[in-house]
This record gives sequence, structure tokens and C-alpha cells, in this order.
Amino acid sequence: EVQLVESGGGLVQAGGSLRLSCAASGFRFDDYAIGWFRQAPGKEREWEGVSSIRSTYSTTAYSDSVKGRFTISSDSAKNTVYLQMNNLKPEDTAVYYCAAEFGGIGQLFSGFYDYWGQGTQVTVSS
Repeated sequence: EVQLVESGGGLVQAGGSLRLSCAASGFRFDDYAIGWFRQAPGKEREWEGVSSIRSTYSTTAYSDSVKGRFTISSDSAKNTVYLQMNNLKPEDTAVYYCAAEFGGIGQLFSGFYDYWGQGTQVTVSS
């Protein structure tokens, strides 16, 4: 059974940091790109992800809104992808989802992703 489990969300003040984790199981981790997406309160989930990684190709991608503040990394031994979020802003408040794309190179379009986690809440207070 494919599972993606996010953790690490919480409440933080503007300017603070959080590190999200996405633990993957049930599929060959090295064959997939892992992306992070978010859904702000009262809005649809954004079609463009905030970041993605394909560890076997050492490729990463970031949306303009998080570039320079967020860093994605992966640990293949643990089948886990991390999203380090620094200098958080109130507009980063959202449920953050990780997703897996078979054969992906690390791109941000949500439509190509095959499996999704349940999400973790990130709240940034001003």
C-alpha cells in the first residue's frame, strides 16, 4: 500500500521556521519525484507546488513565492523528503501536502502527481 505521511506542521510566528517531513512507503522511492503543495484556508489547493525533488537526478524546483526561503532535501535511506521553511510569512499559512510522481524529474505541476498524503497544517501568525 502506497503511503505518504506528512509531519512537522504547527503554529509559528512570522519570521520563524518549521521543517516538514514526508515519509514514503509502499513504492520504490528512487523511481519517484516528491513534491510539496499547499492549500490556503478557504481556497483550492494550488496547482503549482511550492517545491519538488528527484533525488536520483539531484534536481529540485521551487516556486517564486518560496525561493530563497524554503529548502527541499531527501534521505533515500529513510524514504523521507524534508521541506525546511525559513522566514515564514502569514501568507504561507496552509495545509501542506506531499505527493509522489512516478518518473518525475522534479516539477511543480500537480496534475502529474500520482499519490498524495493527508496533509499537515502550517499556521503563521503575524
